[in-house]
Amino acid sequence: MRTYILAIDQGTTGTTALIVDRDGIIRGRGYAMITQYYPKPGWVEHDPSEIWEQTLHAVSEAKHAARIGDADIAAIGITNQRETTILVDRVTGKPIGRAIVWQCRRTADRCDQLQAQGAAEIIQAKTGLVIDAYFSATKIQWLLENLPGIRERAERGEILFCNVDTWLLWKLTNGRVYATDFSNASRTMLFNINTLNWDDELLRLFNIPRSMLPDVCPSINIFGYTEDGIPVAGVAGDQQAALFGQTCYRPGMTKVTYGTGAFVLMTIGKKPVVARNGLLTTLACSLDREAEYALEGSVFIAGAAIQWLQDLGLIKEAGESEQLAMEIEDTGGVYLVPAFVGLGAPHWDMYARGTLVGLTRGSGRAQVVRAAVESIAYQVTDVLKAMVANSGLRLAEVRVDGGAATNNFLAQFQADIAGVEVSRPKMLETTALGAAYLAGLGIGFWESGQEIEALREVGQQFTPHMKAAERQALRRGWARALERAKGWLIVEE
Repeated sequence: MRTYILAIDQGTTGTTALIVDRDGIIRGRGYAMITQYYPKPGWVEHDPSEIWEQTLHAVSEAKHAARIGDADIAAIGITNQRETTILVDRVTGKPIGRAIVWQCRRTADRCDQLQAQGAAEIIQAKTGLVIDAYFSATKIQWLLENLPGIRERAERGEILFCNVDTWLLWKLTNGRVYATDFSNASRTMLFNINTLNWDDELLRLFNIPRSMLPDVCPSINIFGYTEDGIPVAGVAGDQQAALFGQTCYRPGMTKVTYGTGAFVLMTIGKKPVVARNGLLTTLACSLDREAEYALEGSVFIAGAAIQWLQDLGLIKEAGESEQLAMEIEDTGGVYLVPAFVGLGAPHWDMYARGTLVGLTRGSGRAQVVRAAVESIAYQVTDVLKAMVANSGLRLAEVRVDGGAATNNFLAQFQADIAGVEVSRPKMLETTALGAAYLAGLGIGFWESGQEIEALREVGQQFTPHMKAAERQALRRGWARALERAKGWLIVEE
């Protein structure tokens, strides 16, 4: 009897696989890291073949931990790092070179050209996005223009563009299914979120053949079957999956995922809101398989700031950051702006760079570590403030997940600096759980959103205690530090 859902969460640093039962309890878990390649400053790449191999490894580990086989799996759900761009040879089914990762900044110059051409308004109106190297379109264009012979082959229909979910679907179905879902398509800067189709005007703008693009389906859908007959019944980009996994189904409900970056999504309902204040409008996962929209703000560096501390030798492991931050009362005026690959929402500055300010002779390791942890909450607060202003919706609570959400200092500081309740669930693997819920709903494993909501259990609630005057003073200091980080790479003549 098929009594479990397999959820695959293919992220920036590795792949997690979960075996989930009908009560939403994780019965088995597997994880496998993937290699990060940095061929030039600001460039980030992955090996698509390694992504697939490590996904298989994580799935095998999860099945072994749960003591089950393929015959026990009712459906598969996929969630994935978004915007990352892979080219595949339609004839051989193999990837062409490395993937360009969402963090990669190599196409910043092309984005500047698009801004100068006045393309920002039409792109935002159609896609809900701002022009930035973050998204897939300029990455696809770069590959077409820089890999010998690839444009000609693409024009002949021999080259496919894959998001990571599309790549995994392609491999899981042995090349029989070439598709993506609404949420991933909406991150390419080529998909019209109003008509729910690839947009011919944008394809002409980026000079990308339509034949390169996958079919697009709702997130809850039978996409195809594995060789063993298991349906892949749910697909979503990682942040939309986390929003779904946190059961944020009603307008105004908001989640923050602290991963490599920090990603804030607010459900806004069936009609798109024009994004302002540096936010994006994106497609979310819908319970009824119709279009659902969310506001999104992406912070590029969150957990990666903690990794940076480890790389410098300031801490040995991530948990040490919480301990050090709690040992001192404050940072002594030290601020870290971790703009290592530019700034995302709501600032969108591709030329900002990491900045450490406010140092005195009395500043030490603890102050720098605490400043790094605080920087995550400051960046998220900037996004939350912009969302409230843009949507007109009241923000009563923020639901948090992701690796850094286990840091009690960060969770409390987030509540204090944003002035909002922070809710942390018992089960922090909400991105993978979101994929599991989508797949389960796709086959009737679960019947409704209400049934899914009943599975969420609060682990801890963090209530703001900071006085308003202190909050305002700290945020003013953060704003000053931000100004010093912005535009760092622009050389004045």
